[in-house]
Amino acid sequence: MKNLLVINGPNLNLLGEREPGTYGSDTYESICSEITQKAKELGFDSCECFQSNHEGEIIDRIHAARLDKCGIILNAGAFTHYSYALRDAIAAVRIPVIEVHISNICAREDFRHTSVIAPVCAGSLFGFGKDGYLLAVQAMAYKMDQTK
Repeated sequence: MKNLLVINGPNLNLLGEREPGTYGSDTYESICSEITQKAKELGFDSCECFQSNHEGEIIDRIHAARLDKCGIILNAGAFTHYSYALRDAIAAVRIPVIEVHISNICAREDFRHTSVIAPVCAGSLFGFGKDGYLLAVQAMAYKMDQTK
C-alpha cells in the first residue's frame, strides 16, 4: 500500500488569492495537481489531497489515514502553532507525517516560530514555496523505500 494523503489546513483553499507575496500566485487546485503528478512519478499508488478549515475534520482524516495510507504530508496552517489536539492525532497514528509550510515560518511573526506538531513529525519543510510539497513527496518516497 503506497497511498499518500496531503492535508492542508485553514485558509489554504484561498491560495492564489491570499497574500500572493507570501504564498505565491498558484491556486490550491494547481498545487494539488502538481503534487499528485509528482507522487505518480515516484511510484505512489494514489495521492489524495484534502483541505479543511476545521480542526476536527483534519484530525478525523489523520485518524482514518492509519488504515490505508503509508504517510501524510501536512500543512496545518495556523493550527501548527497551537493545536495540541492535532499533535496528539499525529502521534497516535504511527505513520510518517511530514510538516510543510509554504512560507518560512521562522522569518515571520514571533507566534509562528513555534510548531507544536514538529516533535511528532518525521520532518519539516518550510520556506520553499509550493516546491516544499514536492520535496515532501520525494522525502516520503525515500522514507518508504527505506522501510521495505
